[in-house]
Amino acid sequence: MASFHFSEKTPSDSLFNDINTLNKFQHEQFKELSDIVFEFLNEPSKTTKLLNQLEGFAEKNGISADKLKNTIKGLLSIPNAALKMNLNPEHLKEDLINLGLSEDKSMFFSEKYKVNLLALSKSVLGQTLMVNQLVDMEWKFGVTAASSEIQKVGNTFIQLKLVINKGNKMENVHMELSLPQFYSFLHEMERAKTSLEFFS
Repeated sequence: MASFHFSEKTPSDSLFNDINTLNKFQHEQFKELSDIVFEFLNEPSKTTKLLNQLEGFAEKNGISADKLKNTIKGLLSIPNAALKMNLNPEHLKEDLINLGLSEDKSMFFSEKYKVNLLALSKSVLGQTLMVNQLVDMEWKFGVTAASSEIQKVGNTFIQLKLVINKGNKMENVHMELSLPQFYSFLHEMERAKTSLEFFS
């Protein structure tokens, strides 16, 4: 059994069946389905649009809309997993071939992945940031006035309270940092800000 880059486990039989089903489509049909898949991956909030497009495709080509939706669900899972694993297009192509997709369709899909990679990465980053969004922050500076350890007396520290949106609830995260830890934290925040500005 071949190993896969997008998954540590062996994929399910249903995924193999879904990918093999794609071999039945003509090149133009597969191209249209790939366009639909990548349009959705770039804007995952538009589920209704995806379902409408799939129903339209099924009706136009005289196939079962329900079977097509199941097949596309399987196909969507692969680039999603590939993004999480930070796979390059060549690894994606190998995985698709190992799942049973023809070489020309695998090459076409991996090229489409390559072209859309930056937009897909931005989309995933945006979703991640919305789920773990920093809503509020409070801080207090302090100085250790008394301690059983003499070398700790006079040390400065900062206490942080971060309010984070976890998607379905707000969570308070408390931290106490020494001054060097705080400067290191500040440096990491600056790096994150620079990365976000680069992607926006």
